[in-house]
Amino acid sequence: MSGAHTLAETERQVDERLSHMTLDFQAMAVTSNLFRAASAVRNHLERTVLSSNDLSWTAFVVLWVTWIWEPLETRQIAEEGGFSKATLTGVLSTLEGRGLVTREKSATDGRLVIVQLTAKGRKMMDKLFPAFNKQERQLAASIPSDSQADFAEMLRLITKKAEATN
Repeated sequence: MSGAHTLAETERQVDERLSHMTLDFQAMAVTSNLFRAASAVRNHLERTVLSSNDLSWTAFVVLWVTWIWEPLETRQIAEEGGFSKATLTGVLSTLEGRGLVTREKSATDGRLVIVQLTAKGRKMMDKLFPAFNKQERQLAASIPSDSQADFAEMLRLITKKAEATN
């Protein structure tokens, strides 16, 4: 349960409160359940994997994006992670203080900052990500395995549509 009410209770209450309106309740269910699922997954992963590594969700995303794409400019990390540069600056300070990343001015443009994982950061991600993925597998198992690829594609379509309207 994400809040004080179960998903079923919330959906019943929405139906009751909004039944007098002409709305696309199916579209509302898709988007609201998508948001609720994303929040629940994030909270689950923070509790089960990230907290034992003293990482917030945002710190993990910074490490993940950097791990996959390094070296990377700060603006690219913020864009890939979906958060502001101000948020990123604080998270990078923490990660740098823990010896997980380095920041250096770009050799070609002194206004740009380049981020890379340290050996300690890479070692952490090499160890952390299999545990993270184990939780991903457990969560995904609630969807029949022969439907998971289609479900992932449906989520990509929603993401693509939402990003195209930004």
